[in-house]
Amino acid sequence: MEDEITTIQLRKSVVSALKEIKKYPRETYNETILGLIKDAHETQELNKFIQEAQESKMKELWEEGDYSGWENA
Repeated sequence: MEDEITTIQLRKSVVSALKEIKKYPRETYNETILGLIKDAHETQELNKFIQEAQESKMKELWEEGDYSGWENA
């Protein structure tokens, strides 16, 4: 079954912004938006990884009773 297609309304400023970030001139808005969604997911995953690393290090420091690294956290 083929994906259904819908019509959405966008402000002209949004369409202009989408045109500016296209990777190539014939890229569709659908492809451009999918790329933005992919980038957002990757950014979210990176932020989650960084947060988990920071939490792990802070737990390690707190368990040791060493708060001297706080300013570098």
